[in-house]
Amino acid sequence: MTVTPPPSAPIPVVINGATGKMGRETVKAVAQAEGLDLIAVLAHNPDHIGQDIGEVIGCGPLEIPITNDLEGTLAFAAQEKQVPVMVDFTHPDAVYHNVRSAIAYGVRPVVGTTGLSPQQLQDLAEFADKASVGCLVIPNFSIGVVLMQQAAIQASRFYNHVEIIELHHNHKADAPSGTAVQTAQLLGELGQTYNPPAVQETEKMAGARGAAAAEGIRIHSVRLPGLIAHQEILFGAPGELYTIRHDTSDRGCYMPGVVLAVRKVLELKSLVYGLDKIL
Repeated sequence: MTVTPPPSAPIPVVINGATGKMGRETVKAVAQAEGLDLIAVLAHNPDHIGQDIGEVIGCGPLEIPITNDLEGTLAFAAQEKQVPVMVDFTHPDAVYHNVRSAIAYGVRPVVGTTGLSPQQLQDLAEFADKASVGCLVIPNFSIGVVLMQQAAIQASRFYNHVEIIELHHNHKADAPSGTAVQTAQLLGELGQTYNPPAVQETEKMAGARGAAAAEGIRIHSVRLPGLIAHQEILFGAPGELYTIRHDTSDRGCYMPGVVLAVRKVLELKSLVYGLDKIL
């Protein structure tokens, strides 16, 4: 007689920043995903504390009250039989503390908030490694963005002039975007220096040529209402321009990546940076 093993326990999930634009989408995705169990949500708007997150975001009652008690929520999550995960879509000023606290409680962080400095990332990587706690830091959860970056890596074999333009809504707190920074880092790791100068440039207004990133790459940031998230990678050569562009029209496109990250982070024992590392 063959005995069918019982299904594995659902993964307990905490969402930090649950009432923000990405947080709201994540609440809906986690609540609907098979094998995930939304156990708590955090937000900092005092008008929302104590209210049902489902009612606040308009998807019907979920019987999960909004709290702003990070330490208490992590302590609660740490009591779960299954290893818990915290998804963070908060603010650059808070994300380092949030992630370090989660690691300290043994709660696996999945971080979509950008703006962590290289030193903060290094500190968190060392802390996660010592604690043997998996952590995913993902500047962009879109599969299309990973494909865009991979196409740029291939193009870099044939071009040595490249600039990046990223465009986001005017409520984004950090610039340049984490996706643009990551793209520049990926291109900068390929062993070449880009944009050899043709003239002695003079910036008549500071910042006119954008931010200097890795290996001579320039990043230009645009912030306007009406945008969501967009990026262009422009490669130039005599007589031609090769442009790779990704546009976001709905934040729902990020949710398959978020759900995948929640599942994959349980397999890790250290910090991993980028969605491409878990695909």
